[in-house]
Amino acid sequence: MSSNEPGLITSFKLTSHFRILLYICGEMQIYKEFSFDSAHFLPNVPDGHKCKNMHGHTYRLKVVIEGQPDPHFGWIMDFKELKDALTPVIDQLDHKVINDIKGLENATAENITIWIWKQIKPVLPLLSRIELYETPTTGVIYSGM
Repeated sequence: MSSNEPGLITSFKLTSHFRILLYICGEMQIYKEFSFDSAHFLPNVPDGHKCKNMHGHTYRLKVVIEGQPDPHFGWIMDFKELKDALTPVIDQLDHKVINDIKGLENATAENITIWIWKQIKPVLPLLSRIELYETPTTGVIYSGM
């Protein structure tokens, strides 16, 4: 194993010692954050509830991937690949009325989070959690079904 800095692996031979280290250390998590601006309303709340009216949010989405670093690359997943997997989903939501999207007619933060999970899990098998923030202080954390 060689290193330019302490803790930075730049190249190595995959040895039984490294495999044991991965086993002992267990899984790691990486994440990437995204944001999108969307409008929605909640059709099922009682009349007079402020969220029954159309309103908008700048949503923040945190996508968490869990796994072990690839012995050759030294990463769990290329962040560009993660971005590329999310771009089509973000494009469906950004500057849109979320209620117009099939399956999101009742566009609660919980339903949006589940919908996002269902869109990205097939292309991100190491997906472990997503966090959707509707405001800086409110959101949903979802670990799938």
